[in-house]
Amino acid sequence: MKQLAAVIGSVAVLAGAQVHGQQAGGSAMTAASDGEAIVVTRSDAQTSRQGPAENFTGSVRVDQPFRASAPGRVSGARVTFEPGARTAWHSHPLGQTLIVTSGVGRVQRWGDAIDEIRPGDLVWIPAGQKHWHGASPTTGMTHIAIVEALEGKSADWMEKVTDEQYGAPVRPRAAAAVAPVAAQAGQPTPAQRIMGDLAPKLAQLTDDVLYGDVWARPQLSPRDRSLVTISALIAMNRPDQLRSHLARARDNGVTEDEIVESITHLAFYAGWPSAVTAVTVAKDVFGKK
Repeated sequence: MKQLAAVIGSVAVLAGAQVHGQQAGGSAMTAASDGEAIVVTRSDAQTSRQGPAENFTGSVRVDQPFRASAPGRVSGARVTFEPGARTAWHSHPLGQTLIVTSGVGRVQRWGDAIDEIRPGDLVWIPAGQKHWHGASPTTGMTHIAIVEALEGKSADWMEKVTDEQYGAPVRPRAAAAVAPVAAQAGQPTPAQRIMGDLAPKLAQLTDDVLYGDVWARPQLSPRDRSLVTISALIAMNRPDQLRSHLARARDNGVTEDEIVESITHLAFYAGWPSAVTAVTVAKDVFGKK
């Protein structure tokens, strides 16, 4: 988050030295007497407001808004959507970039399927494209939104997203990004390394059926498949297999907090010893002392 905040701050500074509408409440550092000063606005001096009801559905908070002075034309903010909250349909004359920082969200262009977005995802909305974005029905989402103004205008707002539109099916995330058996050309897959010399047919079936077919099926997202898999391995007390799947789960978007909470929950269903074993493996995988 700190690195991300630094990147966003750099965008604002490069786009045009001074934050619009903010006075010298933050400290200014002048590099040259004949140039305009850099303006640093401290976090405790930045504003927070509710997203206007005419442009949003549900609870939305807009924090740390920034706007460059001319000739810069970039502006943006950190926007937090509570579960079920979303923007109205809208477009941007010069497009928009979203950087997802936490939670689970949704984004959709008019006429396309809904895409799920997660922390670290970058979303580019082309100029003039009608779209909306917001949180998932069960999990909030925060993103950094960055736009540029054209002749002083950065957005065209339209009608609200209906509950039916919001509840439409979500397009499955690309399975290729999470295939657990990905290996460099000419290198053995994990299944081949584990059992290839002794049981090459079982290694082939593991690669082709389990990882090549089951894990690639679109009915569950790779993240959900990881949650199901690690839950089963915890319940069966299979630490050797759990180790690799915990690492894979993180690659598939499952957070460490979610993994720990899953272990805690399963302690009361799968048994205390299984949960303790899982915690020990998780500590090793996460590099915790």
